[in-house]
Amino acid sequence: MGLTGRVVDLDDIVADVMTKRRVDGARIVGVDGPSGSGKSTLARRLLARTPGARIVQIDDFVSWPDFAGWWPRFEAQVLQPVIAGRDARYQVRDWVNDEFGTSLAGWKTLPWSPVVVLEGVTCTRRAAAPHLAYSIWVDSPEQLRLDRGIARDGEDHRDLWLTWMREEREFFAADGTAQRADLRIDGAPSVAHDPETQVVTL
Repeated sequence: MGLTGRVVDLDDIVADVMTKRRVDGARIVGVDGPSGSGKSTLARRLLARTPGARIVQIDDFVSWPDFAGWWPRFEAQVLQPVIAGRDARYQVRDWVNDEFGTSLAGWKTLPWSPVVVLEGVTCTRRAAAPHLAYSIWVDSPEQLRLDRGIARDGEDHRDLWLTWMREEREFFAADGTAQRADLRIDGAPSVAHDPETQVVTL
């Protein structure tokens, strides 16, 4: 699956994931990459093809002023319970009432499942790697990612996005995240494919 520009069926990715041994009792699949690259769309499509799988979105933890420091809370409230075979109960970011801060809101419960998909920026960081059965890196051109972000959040968020993207570049370069991925996906491919059922490798 490592060939650049190769068209891969999503069903084949799921089948590949299911051949991997469980790590600490669960198959944890991480879908990582910079913001606006297409991670969420891919994660949803993989989830739909994996009966019984659950998803945790990193947007429930991250905040504009705290790019990476939320990890200890994620590790304690999600990762440790999942690898111990327990339901995870975690407190989510209050994006509605405190968009630009770090306040927390209500709680979510993630019923334990033998397959858990993590979706979001830095979810496959080096600290998570020993617990992952499979990691996917999704990337797109920087300008396209910025355009997607502004279209979603508004022009008044441009400076926030530019700062965020710089933090992403620095973190991923130091962490070596993309290099560890089992599969690297093009979030804006020019190769002909069916986006509902297929992806294209980087």
